[in-house]
Amino acid sequence: MNIGNLALLANLAGEYAARATRAAAGALLAVEPSPEPDAPEINTSGVISFIATKITPILLAALGVIFISRAGKGEMSKVLTSSAIAILGLAFIAGATVLFFFGKGLVDLVFPDQ
Repeated sequence: MNIGNLALLANLAGEYAARATRAAAGALLAVEPSPEPDAPEINTSGVISFIATKITPILLAALGVIFISRAGKGEMSKVLTSSAIAILGLAFIAGATVLFFFGKGLVDLVFPDQ
């Protein structure tokens, strides 16, 4: 498999991930709130699990293919720059995950019950 095929594969994987993300977002936005007590609820743990098990590995694989293809061309400075950007992105995602799990505590701290 040559570098051109790897780049094409990475591009297709990125398009697949974007379509899957749009489909998941569309499914979440399609549910309207209902005043009925037995109304269906959004399965947030299922959505998080889907993103963690299906979307994230595809995106990381695409990044890996891009880095390997650039390294094969001898563009080490671009590989190092892209790697640093990817690491910073993962740090931001980890920070957002921490805020997601501790968000209720932060809201209760800022807006205590009266």
